[in-house]
Amino acid sequence: RALRFGPLGTVLRGCEGTPGCSSWVLSAPPAPAQVFLVVLIFVLLSRAWTLGVLYLVWLYWDRDIPRAGGHRSAWVRDWSAGAEAAPLKTAELPPNRNYVLGAHPHGAMSTGAFSNFVTESNNFPWLFPGLQPWIATLTRVFYVPFFREYIMMHGLRPVSRHSLDFVLSQPQQGQAVVIVIGGAQEALYTTPGQHSLELLNRKGFVRLALRHRASLVPVYSFGENDTFKGMNFSKGSWQYLCQVTCKRVTSIAPCIFWGRGLFSPNSWGLLPLPVPITTVVGAPIPVPQCSSPSQEQVDHYHRLYMDALERLFEEHKESCGVPASTRLTFF
Repeated sequence: RALRFGPLGTVLRGCEGTPGCSSWVLSAPPAPAQVFLVVLIFVLLSRAWTLGVLYLVWLYWDRDIPRAGGHRSAWVRDWSAGAEAAPLKTAELPPNRNYVLGAHPHGAMSTGAFSNFVTESNNFPWLFPGLQPWIATLTRVFYVPFFREYIMMHGLRPVSRHSLDFVLSQPQQGQAVVIVIGGAQEALYTTPGQHSLELLNRKGFVRLALRHRASLVPVYSFGENDTFKGMNFSKGSWQYLCQVTCKRVTSIAPCIFWGRGLFSPNSWGLLPLPVPITTVVGAPIPVPQCSSPSQEQVDHYHRLYMDALERLFEEHKESCGVPASTRLTFF
């Protein structure tokens, strides 16, 4: 049994001008972060420098807020991402427990994760009454002026241990932490028609689930890797070495990709191509509570998770337009 978010309707077709579409593009570092930094420097060097100083004071005073939940805005989360089709619910996630959702694949800009968990354009509150989704992202972006407030309004939080322990330790059950497990490394595998995941050595999310007895939930977005075209480099090339080096230094992989323009589907731009995305959410995997899980426990539930994810992929790939001969590859 699995929960299927229906096609993200010819993804973002007709989304030109919607706030959600713009907010999704603006939420992807590093370019917006650099713009916000330039804005702050400009303000500090202008006659309005006092405003810049006041903001820096606020930044220091508010420094721990991202880990405690941030400044979530229901109004911002209500912005539509342009999805047209209604989701189809085929499995339950009861709100009397917490969850750690592993979102796959990362793709170029995690379109599926944004549309289904950051915005409420696919009616998340009605599909999962009582659940509170929190999508985790790079910790360092929460130090970027102005940008941090912007992404916190969407319900994003740092992917640090302190931040995730905090949300899963709340007395109110129904907390759903969404982690794009493959991260920046997986973004380097983004190729239309390919399904490669960085997962073999990614086990921190399992430890997190065990510490808080939060059920593990595999999530796969079919079509994620088809929303953008891009350039991929072989692992032995100097271009790939540059990408990996940059990722190690900044935690951001410099990928070369492009999609459609704002006003025409045939123009070049950074909006996704009009292809359907179907986000399939598998059944929860119950785990025991272990304040200090052993490596054997972590390996056991990590294997259960990988097996469940692979079954999810095999069961739904053909109905989502993936050839029957295609296999999921783990790195």
